[in-house]
Amino acid sequence: MDKKKFGIQQVVAAGIGTALFVVLTEVQIPLVIVPNTALQVRAALLGFLSAVYGPIVGCVVGLLGHALGDAFFYGGVWWSWVVPEGVVGLVIGLLAKYYNVREGEFGGKQIGIFNLVQVVANAVAWIVVAPVLDIVIYAEPANKVFAQGALAFLANVIITAILGTLLGVAYAKLIAKSSSLQKED
Repeated sequence: MDKKKFGIQQVVAAGIGTALFVVLTEVQIPLVIVPNTALQVRAALLGFLSAVYGPIVGCVVGLLGHALGDAFFYGGVWWSWVVPEGVVGLVIGLLAKYYNVREGEFGGKQIGIFNLVQVVANAVAWIVVAPVLDIVIYAEPANKVFAQGALAFLANVIITAILGTLLGVAYAKLIAKSSSLQKED
């Protein structure tokens, strides 16, 4: 498959990924240190899908999944936190060719690259983009939103490093096994 082509597989991945992201919105552990922050499993799903399917799928899942999750579970959309989710998916997805998850080669080097990229993506999204948008769009106090952003960054990095990496390893092993099957004569 041409990696640069956006086809039915990516459309399906974006749709299913968005639905899973929405469902996982309520799967979270509140971080009482700073209000309105939580350890969320959906961050790992976003990292994994971005690594497998690339930047468009990652961005779509992040944007739509977060917006729909907010709308369904909280009755409104907090756009300053939707946009950073798309940023994370986009950045991780842009470097997907270096992780080799789709090729079944997600080993030590690729895991290191994936985690370095997801740390940078989460830093940009949650330490810079989210707080700035909170201030610009909602006139939130800077000290509050930068504390929320820093904690969201830390939580997303941890959950993605653990669960996102485990999902990538499992998927790569499945791909490697399925590609090693041979037709018997």
